[in-house]
Amino acid sequence: MENETAKMSGVAEEMEFNGKPVLALKRDEWDKYPLRFGLGKAALILGNLEAIRSFQARHRNRGDVA
Repeated sequence: MENETAKMSGVAEEMEFNGKPVLALKRDEWDKYPLRFGLGKAALILGNLEAIRSFQARHRNRGDVA
């Protein structure tokens, strides 16, 4: 299995929203619609990394992945 993390790496930017820390993940620096989340969703993502990897592996050949 190739390293999907390296293949899909992009730009990560920290910012604030209503005084709270937010992380924005972009495909590249011009991405108009980044994935943004705060500390609560970051914890949820980290707690479910294996499920996310499994989901991506099952569906990666669909052709609709950027």
